[in-house]
Amino acid sequence: MYENQTFETILERMLDRVPDGLDKREGSIIYDAMAPAAMELAQMYVELDINANLIFADTASGDYLDRSIAWSGVTRKKATKAQLRGLFYNASNTLMDIPVGSRFAIGAINYKVISRLSLGEYRLEAEVEGVTGNQHFGALIPIDFINNLARAELTELLIPGTDRETDDALRQRYLDSARRPATSGNKYHYIEWALEVSGVGGARVFPLWSGPKTVKVVIVNTEGAPASSVLVNQVQDYIDPTAGKGEGQAPIGAVVTVTSAIGKTINISAKVTLAPGYSLQGVKNSFLERLETWRKSASFVSTYVSQAVIGSILLGTDGVIDYLGLLLNGAVGNIVLTEEEVPLIGIVELGV
Repeated sequence: MYENQTFETILERMLDRVPDGLDKREGSIIYDAMAPAAMELAQMYVELDINANLIFADTASGDYLDRSIAWSGVTRKKATKAQLRGLFYNASNTLMDIPVGSRFAIGAINYKVISRLSLGEYRLEAEVEGVTGNQHFGALIPIDFINNLARAELTELLIPGTDRETDDALRQRYLDSARRPATSGNKYHYIEWALEVSGVGGARVFPLWSGPKTVKVVIVNTEGAPASSVLVNQVQDYIDPTAGKGEGQAPIGAVVTVTSAIGKTINISAKVTLAPGYSLQGVKNSFLERLETWRKSASFVSTYVSQAVIGSILLGTDGVIDYLGLLLNGAVGNIVLTEEEVPLIGIVELGV
């Protein structure tokens, strides 16, 4: 906006106001007196430009972005803690109950038992916020002594932990709400309600799916994967806990069914030409990381798994010079996804 207001331009304007009969050359008294002021004015214009960008939602950042869109009711999502299913066994390898509040560790993350699901089956919550709590499964080490406990393990991610919402994600939600207003129980309203539940990463709505006044909401978690039954139940209770009674967010008369997306397993095989200094296992690990990033972004966006896209991801992996014989689920071609399906990465086999 003020990119033309440079030091040179401002100083030139100032000197133009000085009578020509006076010495205005660089090093003169007039020049040396005006140059510092011109420099400060140029800096002021730089800061004005920055401040102007902080006013508008498309360029604002941080707290300024929060304040610029506060009028709309769209607020930044806070970081949340992961919740997982844990199983607990005694010396006879039989499920046993443990005290709620017991603490366990796995890797560098501690987890706390917050509720009982059934005999020997509990919900645990990470003691740290963010996605790091989503990544650990397997044997748990008890921090507190529990009598008769022989084995404990984390088995399933129930509600993914999330990091604090980024500026780009918040801005996109704001723009979506402006472009596709959620009102009066329209499709966008159901999507908005689903996304208001912590752990939900995406939703699709199917109006009249089972007759008049019926609505089906299909959700994925924030990892872009099928949602757990616990998360599905939370969304159901939030939107329509008692069918059609209007006791949740849905209007009276709307019978809402919330379900999880269906995972479509994609097995991948190919032969690769490795660059010097790279190992096959190292390349495979990098490829898997890139695949997971793509998978999360593809959930409820792509209608098929493109062989060309998978090939591009493979070719863009460090250490891969070329590839041949790329197969998806044992065949050449794309994999079609239904409206309720999301891709899951299955077995990945790379050869040389």
